[in-house]
Amino acid sequence: MSDGRADVPASPEDAAFDELIGDADPDATATGAATRGGRLAVWRSVATRNRALWVTAAVAVVALVGGLLLGRFVMPAASAAADDAPAPGLVTVPVAFGALSNDVTIRGDVGFADPVEVKIDTSAISGPAVVTGQVPEVGAELSPLSVALEVAGRPVITLPGDLPAYRTLRFGVSGPDVVQFKQAMRAVGIDAGDPADASFDEQAANAVTALYAAVGYTGPEGEEDGESAVRAAQDGVRSAEQAVTSARSALDAARGGASPVEIREADNGISSARRQLESLRTTQPDDTVAIGDAEDALALAQLRREQLNAGRDTTAERAAVDAAVSQLTQAQDDLTRARQEALPSLPAGEVLYLSELPRRVDAVTAERGSILAGAAMTVSGATVALTGSAAEADAKLLTTGATATFALPDGGEHAATVTEVSPGTDGQARWTVTLQPAELSAEQIAQLQGSNVRVVIAVGATAGEVLSVPAAALTAGPGGETRVEVVEGDPRDADARTRLVVVETGLSAGGAVEVRAIEGELTQDDLVVVGR
Repeated sequence: MSDGRADVPASPEDAAFDELIGDADPDATATGAATRGGRLAVWRSVATRNRALWVTAAVAVVALVGGLLLGRFVMPAASAAADDAPAPGLVTVPVAFGALSNDVTIRGDVGFADPVEVKIDTSAISGPAVVTGQVPEVGAELSPLSVALEVAGRPVITLPGDLPAYRTLRFGVSGPDVVQFKQAMRAVGIDAGDPADASFDEQAANAVTALYAAVGYTGPEGEEDGESAVRAAQDGVRSAEQAVTSARSALDAARGGASPVEIREADNGISSARRQLESLRTTQPDDTVAIGDAEDALALAQLRREQLNAGRDTTAERAAVDAAVSQLTQAQDDLTRARQEALPSLPAGEVLYLSELPRRVDAVTAERGSILAGAAMTVSGATVALTGSAAEADAKLLTTGATATFALPDGGEHAATVTEVSPGTDGQARWTVTLQPAELSAEQIAQLQGSNVRVVIAVGATAGEVLSVPAAALTAGPGGETRVEVVEGDPRDADARTRLVVVETGLSAGGAVEVRAIEGELTQDDLVVVGR
């Protein structure tokens, strides 16, 4: 049967295709001319079923081509390079000459030293603690005798000291706060007494008046009834003094004996009793009773006269004097106590103790006209400090007075000194390191304030320039001595001569070791062996 198309001779590719698929489908060979249009689909089917075969064939071809290229170009070049390579030599470094320093490097924050919040005790103020003036500006300095703030019309006076004011200082109290007050007064030129005496006495109280006068304020008001108590005590003393005077006058009178009148009266009594007795004996000689009474009266008159000659008993007058004196002593003690209680006192809320004065005001939260609550301001040391931290192992290498350097904003280096190394608190492993920079200009301070800088602290340094070699250049001799091997000639020469130099080592820093020749010669730029 014909499909209406002319027969077309089969091409060689078609013949090959027919041969390839002939085994799978015998009928396809006989009808090949009629099925040429399906060849493409068949080719795809064959490629899919034999994908692994095709990949393997492609890899083999690439490997064959790569091998031919390697053999033609690369291997001869490698052989030539091997022929031109220098013979193995010694690995050497020159001996260095200069200062060695072993350093600890930390990061440090730049800021004014020891910032603290200023809190003022307002508990003694009867009314609201209104800020009435003397509010400092940020950047201001608080020095001894500065008025840090004015609250309810009263000053808060800055004084040098570490212990915060925690109570009113008045006559009779004693303790470390009194000692601090006396020391502060001495520092500002006011005599408050010997600081070794921890009691707040009359001299210390009088210094309070001088303190307030120095800052232009009147002293603190005393107790409301203080003056009244003093006046009452003074009246008591005067009354007691008058009583003593009266009692002593009575005693003096008793001690002076009988007066002339008393003596005359006693003599007259004796004369009268004698005349009465003589009259009875004359007129009534038989009246023994009357005569006996007259004799007794005469004897009594004579006895009274004798007592006047002997002096009077002053026991009662002396007791009266003693009682009056005791009352006077008590009145004087009451007056002394009243005067002491009326002496000037120093309220805790009117003094601010700060260490390391002067201090710089960093921030102010108090405002004029507002009621003071919480911290009034934040102050810090007037000098710039570097504060950083270091691991315990590094911190233990640092000592107070150690020198350091840190970077300035312009890229230069600036000196600093370690002032304090404090162990970590609350179980923290890192230690706090505080440093004091060398003098800085106002511009540098402004640029550095609040920045974080890299600080290099020298923990060991040579005394000047020394010879040094890498630690790898040191070897041990048979006797335990330390040696370096010095090359004489070209170290690239495998047959180069070397000599051993026994050295004494010093400071080790940054992989280099200070050396001093003790057997042999060693100079700067000598080549020492560090490897072969």
